[in-house]
Amino acid sequence: QVQLVESGGGLVQAGGSLRLSCVASESIFSFDTMGWYRQAPGKQREMVARHRKWDTTYYAEAVKGRFTMSRDYAKNTVYLQMDNLELEDTAVYYCNANQERPKNDYWGQGTQVTVSS
Repeated sequence: QVQLVESGGGLVQAGGSLRLSCVASESIFSFDTMGWYRQAPGKQREMVARHRKWDTTYYAEAVKGRFTMSRDYAKNTVYLQMDNLELEDTAVYYCNANQERPKNDYWGQGTQVTVSS
């Protein structure tokens, strides 16, 4: 069973930065798509950034220009660099890994990001 473990969340002031990490229990090259999602209280989970193998990285409009997703294949880790954080970025952030054949979808346990004024 694939495991994804997120870390790096915390409390930060508006305008600050955080870097989230997601370590996979197997090579991230085995996944067709990896992404970051978030869920704020009372809201549905939404995509923040998503990278499909051999393709570009897609970002939600709300985070474009502020967040950057990257990958370190040697460490089986994906990152989410979050700069210029806003109050609206407060949420639990989840790492996702997806395989198309056979179809598998994996989620981490989530890491809390809280942005204060």
